Amino acid sequence: MNILVAPDKFRGSLEAAEVCSAIEKGILLAFPDACVHVVPLADGGEGTAEILTRQASGSSVKADVKDPLGRLIKASYGISADRKTAFIEMAAASGLSLLTVEEHNPMLASTFGTGELIKNALDQGIREIILGIGGSATTDGGTGMAAALGFQFYNQEKHLIEPNGASLNEIKSIDSTHADPRLNDVSITVACDVTNPLTGLNGAAYIYGPQKGASPEMVKKLDDGLKNLTAIASETFGKDVSRNPGAGAAGGLGAGCLWFLNAVLKDGTSIVMEQSGITQLIENADLVITGEGKVDEQTLSGKVVKGLAGYCRKFNVPLAVVCGTLQITPEQVRDAGMTYAVSVLNRPMDLNVAQKEAFDLVKDATFHLVRLFFSNR
Repeated sequence: MNILVAPDKFRGSLEAAEVCSAIEKGILLAFPDACVHVVPLADGGEGTAEILTRQASGSSVKADVKDPLGRLIKASYGISADRKTAFIEMAAASGLSLLTVEEHNPMLASTFGTGELIKNALDQGIREIILGIGGSATTDGGTGMAAALGFQFYNQEKHLIEPNGASLNEIKSIDSTHADPRLNDVSITVACDVTNPLTGLNGAAYIYGPQKGASPEMVKKLDDGLKNLTAIASETFGKDVSRNPGAGAAGGLGAGCLWFLNAVLKDGTSIVMEQSGITQLIENADLVITGEGKVDEQTLSGKVVKGLAGYCRKFNVPLAVVCGTLQITPEQVRDAGMTYAVSVLNRPMDLNVAQKEAFDLVKDATFHLVRLFFSNR
C-alpha cells in the first residue's frame, strides 16, 4: 500500500509539516505496514520558503534588514545544499505579521527589506532565486525593493524619493543606472498565489489595501499612485505589465518584480510541486491524501488541492482531502477531481477548541478514511 501525503498548512493551527505528521500517524494507525511518502506543500504564501529549503536539503541564512516601517530586524531565508538557489519570502522582511494592528498602514510601508534579502542572496553567489510574495504589509509596487537594489526614483523637481505607498504619485522618473548589475546574471521566479492586476477595482489597492489598514481614501490614493507608477515604469522599461495576472500580488510587488527584476511569475503550488518531484510519487501511489484548513470556492481556483487533483486525474490515482471546514458541494467535489473530501470536525466545537485539537482531529479523520479506502485489505 503506497500512500502519498501532500497537504498545505491549516492556517492558525498546524504547519504543513505538522499536518503531514498527523496524517501519517492516522495512516499507520489503520495500516502499520503502509508505505507513506510525505511532501509538505504550500501555495506561495507563508511557509513556502521553509518547505522549498527543506526539499533542497538546504540551510537557513539570517540577514539584517529593514521591516515594513524601516526598523532594523533579523530576517531569514533559505539556500539550497548546492548553494545555487535561494528561497526567499517577502513576508520575512515586509510582512503584515511584523507589525502590530495599530501599525498597519500601506501608505507608510515599504518592501525595502525584501530588496535587502535579495541583495544578501546575491552576496552569497546565488544563481537562482525563488521569491514567495504572500502576506505583505505593503502597497508600493515593489519600489522599495527596487530602491534597496540600486534603482532610484525622482519627483518633478528631480529630488530623490524614498519609496513607499504614499510616494507613488510623486514618481516622475526612474534611474536604473545604479541598479545592482548582478541582477542580470540571476534567474528569479516569483511564487504568486493570486491573479489580480496591478490597478483598478480588482487591483492591489482596492482588493488588498483594506486588510493592510488602508481607509477608503488611502485606497484611492494608492490606486492612483500605482497607475502613476505604471505610466512611468512602462515608459522606462518598455513594457506595461500592469494587467499581467499576478501583477497586483503583494501590493503590486508582482508587477515590480516584472519591471525591476525581469522575473517570471508562477503560481506557488506549481513551483513547490516541481521542486519536490511530486509527479513521480503521485504516479506510483495507490492513494494521495492532501488537505488545508478550509476547502471552499477559492480552493477550486488554484490552491494546492486543485493542483494535486490535476495530477491525480492524469494518473488515475484517487485523491482524498481532509480539511477543517468543507464549504463546497458534492458536485463541486466531484468536478474538481477529488475522490473523497471530509471535514475533520467530529462534533460541534468553537474555533479555539478546533485549533487546539487540530492534530488529533486530522489523525483520527485520516484513520477512518484510510480504512474506508482499503477496507478489503
